[in-house]
Amino acid sequence: MTAQDTTNANARIEEIVKSNDVVLFMKGTKTMPQCGFSSRVAGVLNFMGLEFRDVNVLEDNDIRQGIKDYSDWPTIPQLYVKGEFVGGCDIITEMTLSGELDQLLETNGVSFDRDAAEKIRDANKG
Repeated sequence: MTAQDTTNANARIEEIVKSNDVVLFMKGTKTMPQCGFSSRVAGVLNFMGLEFRDVNVLEDNDIRQGIKDYSDWPTIPQLYVKGEFVGGCDIITEMTLSGELDQLLETNGVSFDRDAAEKIRDANKG
């Protein structure tokens, strides 16, 4: 990737992240995930009734590499809420189970189905 490609990818990523309340950079789409980790995060967000923009990194190699550089995070999927990087699959899973994701969404004024979030936690109690 050239310096020009990197600059363009960063500008495009910045525009996507800043102009959407919730963005998931993933492999595949929210209706057709193409890896298990992306599927898990998209499934949680969909189940919780969250409106989110999905960005399929498999369609654009500049974005696929660029998002890793943008966040300084090596893996995909990556979730952003109100312009801030939240984390990848493991972090989102932990935050969902602990209720931290609910708090983050509430703090940022992002609507979601609280009952669905509780159902996820109930289903995962050991």
